Amino acid sequence: MTTDTSEKGLERLIVRAMTGRTGLLEPPHVATDTAVPVAGGTGWILGDPAHYDREFAVDLVQLQGFLRATQPTLVEPLSLDTDGPTRRKFLARLQGEITNHGVIHVLRHGVKHGPLHIDLFYGTPSPGNTAAADRHAQNRFSVTPQLRYSRDETRRALDLVLFINGLPIATFELKNSLTKQTVADAIEQYKRDRPPSEKLFAFGRCAVHFAVDDHEVQFCTHLKGKDSWFLPFNQGWNDGAGNPPNPDGLKTDYLWKRILTPSGLTDILENYAQIVELSGKSSGKKKFAQIWPRYHQLDVVRKLLADAAKRGAGKRYLIQHSAGSGKSNSIAWLAHQLIGLRKDGVVVFDSIIIVTDRKVLDQQIRDTIKQFAQVGATIGHAEHSGDLRKFISEGKKIIISTVQKFPFILKEIGDEQRGRRFAIIIDEAHSSQGGKTSAALSMALSEAGATDDDETVEDAINRLMESRKLLPNASYFAFTATPKNKTLEIFGEPYDAGGGKAKHRPFHTYTMKQAIQERFILDVLEHYTPVASYYKLIKRVDDDPEFDAKRAMKKLRRYVESHEHAIRRKAEIMVDHFHSQVLAQKKIGGEARAMVVCDGIDRAIQYFLAMRTYLEERKSPYRAIVAFSGEHEVGGKNETEASLNGFPSSQIAAKIVEDPYRFLVCADKFQTGYDEPLLHTMYVDKALSDIKAVQTLSRLNRAHPQKHDVFVLDFMNDVATIQAAFADYYRTTILAEETDPNKLHDLKAELDAYQVYAPTQVDELVALYLDGADRDRLDPILDACVAVYKDQLDEDGQVDFKGKAKAFNRTYGFLASILPYSNAAWEKLSIFLNFLVPKLPAPKEEDLSKGILETIDMDSYRAEKRATMKIDLPDTDAEIAPVPTTGGGRKLEPEIDRLSNIIKSFNDHWGNTQWDNRDRIERLLGHDIPAKVASDAAYQNAQKNSDKQNARIEHDKALARVMTAVLKDDTELFKLFVDNPDFKRWLSDTIFAATYQAA
Repeated sequence: MTTDTSEKGLERLIVRAMTGRTGLLEPPHVATDTAVPVAGGTGWILGDPAHYDREFAVDLVQLQGFLRATQPTLVEPLSLDTDGPTRRKFLARLQGEITNHGVIHVLRHGVKHGPLHIDLFYGTPSPGNTAAADRHAQNRFSVTPQLRYSRDETRRALDLVLFINGLPIATFELKNSLTKQTVADAIEQYKRDRPPSEKLFAFGRCAVHFAVDDHEVQFCTHLKGKDSWFLPFNQGWNDGAGNPPNPDGLKTDYLWKRILTPSGLTDILENYAQIVELSGKSSGKKKFAQIWPRYHQLDVVRKLLADAAKRGAGKRYLIQHSAGSGKSNSIAWLAHQLIGLRKDGVVVFDSIIIVTDRKVLDQQIRDTIKQFAQVGATIGHAEHSGDLRKFISEGKKIIISTVQKFPFILKEIGDEQRGRRFAIIIDEAHSSQGGKTSAALSMALSEAGATDDDETVEDAINRLMESRKLLPNASYFAFTATPKNKTLEIFGEPYDAGGGKAKHRPFHTYTMKQAIQERFILDVLEHYTPVASYYKLIKRVDDDPEFDAKRAMKKLRRYVESHEHAIRRKAEIMVDHFHSQVLAQKKIGGEARAMVVCDGIDRAIQYFLAMRTYLEERKSPYRAIVAFSGEHEVGGKNETEASLNGFPSSQIAAKIVEDPYRFLVCADKFQTGYDEPLLHTMYVDKALSDIKAVQTLSRLNRAHPQKHDVFVLDFMNDVATIQAAFADYYRTTILAEETDPNKLHDLKAELDAYQVYAPTQVDELVALYLDGADRDRLDPILDACVAVYKDQLDEDGQVDFKGKAKAFNRTYGFLASILPYSNAAWEKLSIFLNFLVPKLPAPKEEDLSKGILETIDMDSYRAEKRATMKIDLPDTDAEIAPVPTTGGGRKLEPEIDRLSNIIKSFNDHWGNTQWDNRDRIERLLGHDIPAKVASDAAYQNAQKNSDKQNARIEHDKALARVMTAVLKDDTELFKLFVDNPDFKRWLSDTIFAATYQAA
C-alpha cells in the first residue's frame, strides 16, 4: 500500500494523532456519549459530524453527555433528551449568549437561563483540589472531521472542527503541498467559501480558524469574507519566518501535538484568548476584536513561567521582541499568570510591578489583565506618592507605574514591605532601567533600605553599595525591541563564547526579520527615498572675515534647512507627494496618514503653518495636526499645540485617525511608543541614528489588513546611517563581551594622579553627606578642589580630568548593579565625583563662528528626490560592544578660514554639481529660457487680459514649448525637465516669478 499524500491523508494523520483513531468507520466504534479518549492520542474524542446541530451550531450529543455527567439535575428542567420547546429554548438562550459575549466568555462563566445556572466548562483545578480535578476531567474535547456546517449549502464541509463540551472552538482547512496546494489556498477557501453569515463563522462563535498545510500555519479570529485577516502561527526558522525541519514528523505537527492538546487549549482559553473593545473614533460606536495569541507570544510567556517556577525569585530575563510584535499583550498575559505562580507549592512572587513610560500601554495592560482577574481589586495603578505602599498593604497583586513616577513612588514604601518577593516587568528596558531608578528600586524593596541610629559611615557605605545591586528578592522581566549594550549585560543571559570570553544574549527573541517576513509588521526600509537638498549661499558683506569652518558649516546647514523658503518648498513636496502617491493610490483603503518628523519645536511649527497654508491654497479637504510639549512663541504670541490645533492635546491620537486630519507634524512627541496602523508615510527632516532611527521609523511598521507597504521620504539622513542603525536589531542582538571591571581601577588611578582632590577630602565629604550635614559644610571641600582644577591644570588637563570623572561615574553606576563583589573606595569616589563634576567649569570656548549668519544670504534652494530604494540589512546576528569605559581627551583646535572659502566649500558640497557644462546651463536657465518664455504671444496676451491663475496656465504651456525646442541642443536639461517633477516645478516657479507682470 502506497503512502497517502492527499489532503485526506493529512486529515487522517492529524485525527489519529489527536484521538488515536483515524475515522468513525474504524473499529472499535466509540459510543456516542462516552467521554473517554482512546489510548494513543493526545486526549481528544473523535466526534461524529452527524451529531452537529446546524441550527444552533453545537454538537448536541457531546453537550448532552457533558451536562448529563456533570450536572444531572439539569437533565429534566432542560428536557435535554427530548427535542421539544424546552430544550430549544435553552439552546436558543445559549446561542444568544455566545452571539452577545463570545464562546470564550460562555465557557468561562457559563449561562444563566431562568432560575438555572449552567456550567459549560470546568477550568484548571488548583493544586490539591480533588473535587475540582474530578470536574475538570469530565470536560469533553472532541475533534470532528468533514463537518457539514451549512443549512443552505449542505455539501460544503470543513476538514476539522474542535469542540469543547459540544461548543465549537476552532475550525481547520487543510492543504497539502505534495498535491500542489498550500496554506494560501486554505486562506482563499476561507475567504471565498466560508461566509460570516453562517452561524459557525459569526464573530465570537469560534475562538480561531486555522489554515494549515505541511509547512505553515495561519490563523484568523474574525472571518469577514475577502477582508478576513490571517496571521502566522509558526515557530520561526533561522531568525525568520516558517518552521524548522522536524526529524519526527511534519513541520506543522507542533500545532496538534503540543499546542492544541486539551491542557494546552485550556491554558489558552483561560489565560490568553479574549474579546477586547477597540478604541474607536469619537463617534462613540463600540468596536470589538477577538484575540488569539501569536506563537511567539505564547512561547515566551510559557517559557518565562516555567523558568520562574523552577528557579524562583531573583533571576533576570531579557526579551527581545520586535517593535509592533504585540509586547503589550505579552506583558499583560505574563503579569496575570505570575500572580499565582508556585514553586514547591509556595507562591513565587508577592507582588508584580509593571514599569512603563507609555500611557497607551499602561491602559492596555490594565484592561487586558482585568479580563482575566477574578477580582477587580487585584490591580492598582500607582500614580501618586504612597500608592505603591498602600496597594501592597491592601493586597493588590499587580501594580502599574509609569517610569517617570516610579522613583518617587518607591521612596514611600514602608519598612514592612521590605524582604517580600517581587516580579518587576520593564517595558522598553533600555529607557526604563536607568541607574538612579534601579538604585531607588533596590533601596525601597530590599532589606538594605533600613537604617538605624547607630549606623556608622562604613555601615552606610555598605548599605548604599547593596542598594545599587539588583534585588536578590526580585526577578526582572525586561522587554525591548532594541537592547543596548547596558541592557544586554544587566538582563541578558551570559554564555561561554570560548577562550574565557563571556557574551550575553536575550532569553527569548522574536526578530525584526521574522516579524517582517511573517508580515506581522511591515518593512519600513523597503521604500526609502532620500531627498537631496541643493542650495547656493552668497556673501553680503564687502570684507572677508574669518570664522571657525567646522562650526560655521553646521550653522549654515541649519540656516538653510530652516529658512522660510526651504520649509515652504519641503512642505509643498510632502503635501504633493501625499496627494499624488498616497491618497491617489488609496493606500490603506484610502485611510492612510502621514507623520512629519521635525528637528525641534521651531521647525515643527514652521512646517505646520506652511502645510496649513499650502493645503488651503490647493483647496485640499485635508488638514495637519502639530504635536509638541509646552508653550512656544510664534509671532510674538505664546502658542501651545492645543491653541494651534483648535482642540485639547489629549485628543491628538484620536483626531489624527479622523478626517479631515491626515498629517501629524511632530517635535519629539509620538516618535516612540506610538502605535497607529493607519500611519503609512513618514517625512523626515531630523538627523536620526542608532536606536532613535529604529524607534522613529518603526512607527510606520504596524500592520493593518489593507496596509501593503509604507514609504519614507528623508530630507536629512543618508542611506548608510539608516542601514547601520537597523543592522544591530534585524536579528538577535548579542553583547560581544562583558565590561571589564578593572577599567574602574585604571580610571581611579588616573583621576587620583591629577591630585585635584586628596583621599582625606573624599572621606570627609562622604562622611558629612551620609551624616546629613548642611550644604555649607560640603561646599568648602568641593570649592577647594575646583580651585586646584582651575589653577593647576591646563585646558587639555581639565578636559581629560572631567571626561574621566564622568566615565568613572557612568561605568561604576552600571557595574555596581551586576558585580558579585563591592568596593568601598569606588562607592566613596562615586559619591564625591557626583558632587564635584557639576562644579567643574568647562574650558572657555569662544564661538569663532559667531556672526556668520549675518554675513550671508540664500540665493537659491531646491530639493530633489533621489531613487526610491530598498535598504537591505545583513542576515547575521549583530554583536555590539560593551559599555565604553574610556573618557577624557583634549580640546580640539578650531579650523579658521575666510568667509569666502567657507561659502565656496558649502556651495560645492550642497550645491548642484551634476552639470557637464555649467556655464552654458546657467546661461540657459538664467537668460535664454526666461527670455523665450516672456516673449511667447499667448503668455503675453494672458498677462494683459486675464488673471494670474490663467496667466500661469499659459506660462506653463509656453515653458513646455520652449523646453521642447531646447531638446535638440541640450538633451540632459530636457530629460531632467521631463523626468524630475521637482526640477520641473522649481524651474516653472522661478521663471514665472521672473516673467509675470500684471497688466
